[in-house]
Amino acid sequence: MREPNLSRKLLLEERDRVADGAGGHTGSWIVKGTLWAEVRARGGREPVAAGREAPQVPVRIVVRGAPVGAASRPRADQRFRDGNRVYRILSVAEEDAYGRYLTCSALEGVQA
Repeated sequence: MREPNLSRKLLLEERDRVADGAGGHTGSWIVKGTLWAEVRARGGREPVAAGREAPQVPVRIVVRGAPVGAASRPRADQRFRDGNRVYRILSVAEEDAYGRYLTCSALEGVQA
């Protein structure tokens, strides 16, 4: 296994749900931390959403390992942000048997 090039600084964000006082809720994203990562595109597609194209690019994001439950370990209900780029995390798994790195499958370009 080659060592990943962790040269991209990504913000790890989590959705914050706040009651709106009318029985519903509003959501915003709060920053949980900063992780250095390697980001690699894995192809792309342009599905149509609400009558307009909504490009989605599958990406593979590798970050340093962290134990399950640690605040620095990404989860599938979170996202990464790099400036205007948003990566919705779909899954997280250990990259190697030692847990030194985590591989996140994500979609770029999806506001969630």
